[in-house]
Amino acid sequence: MTLSSTSDTILLAHGSGGLMMHELIESFFTLFDSEELRCGDDAAVLALRAQASACTEEKLTGLHGEAVPRIAFSTDTFVVTPHFFPGGDIGKLAVCGTVNDVATSGAVPRWLSVGFILEEGFSLASLKRICASMAKAAAEADVTIVTGDTKVVERGRGDGIYINTSGIGVFQDDTGTAYSRGGAQCKPGDKILLSGTLGDHGIAIISQREGLSFATSIQSDTAPLNHLVQAVIQAAPHTRCFRDPTRGGLASTVNELAAQSNTVFEIDEDAVPVRDEVRGACDMLGYDVFQVANEGKMVAIVPPEEAPAALAAMRASRYGQDAAIIGEVLTLSEAADSVPRALVKTAYGSRRILDMLTGEQLPRIC
Repeated sequence: MTLSSTSDTILLAHGSGGLMMHELIESFFTLFDSEELRCGDDAAVLALRAQASACTEEKLTGLHGEAVPRIAFSTDTFVVTPHFFPGGDIGKLAVCGTVNDVATSGAVPRWLSVGFILEEGFSLASLKRICASMAKAAAEADVTIVTGDTKVVERGRGDGIYINTSGIGVFQDDTGTAYSRGGAQCKPGDKILLSGTLGDHGIAIISQREGLSFATSIQSDTAPLNHLVQAVIQAAPHTRCFRDPTRGGLASTVNELAAQSNTVFEIDEDAVPVRDEVRGACDMLGYDVFQVANEGKMVAIVPPEEAPAALAAMRASRYGQDAAIIGEVLTLSEAADSVPRALVKTAYGSRRILDMLTGEQLPRIC
């Protein structure tokens, strides 16, 4: 792939979660070639004693026909600024972000590692506050932090603190039939579910960073969603895919899934839940709420016959009370289109293309 940027150096937009980040990944990081990496999902699904594809529904069995155990593995790095914001902090974000990435595979997150890069002069009181927040988030998610690392860089070289977390999850009742979840499994006719309101995290960060005041305090939605995901799986066992719409927002998520499944994702604009204060902030700042980051929302792609049960399970969860069915997966011909993409059905009945974010809207959002 040819990079759309003419720069020969890394730009902030290469970390936006939008088009330039995807170009960077496809242009360079495909050098780390593996079947699991090519799946393009938020967590790699690994068979522990067999050579089998994690992207298909191929049965995973050992030499003697026994079930092969699988794990899910993911990693994420957090550079958000400010370190403390309404509704959370970099520590809570680091735990919840990786828990949610592991959960998208359908696995139950169990263990995390944590790596700190600290800048000389960073407040010990702030570090203790961040660690306490991480411990609290891990307890809520029922995961254990089991290993870690700490590095310190010179004053002026690290902006206080960066955190990396990696996570491992296990599959419950792993019989070896290995029902596969991932973007490639999405099918025409499937319903698109969203677990709650869009844009809360991104607007909370920018309001704190820029000192903006709104009539109502906007809180980050940072939360662990693994229990919500398991509730949906129990209610709708053939859920095709989960994805958390973080950097690049819902727009990047649905475009990624459309590309993975060679389909068109159509979003009903009126069905998408957005808080009035977030919508007002986006209008004032010139943001498309579909491109604003979230840290406590989950997208689920569900067969139509299981969608009502999945929606009920989401709404019964602590973090899914505002869940909604927001669209449908279409064939290319149904959408009168020739390429996979995302569309928005407007309130006027027309369709518009929902593009990935280009450039950098909100740097260092997570």
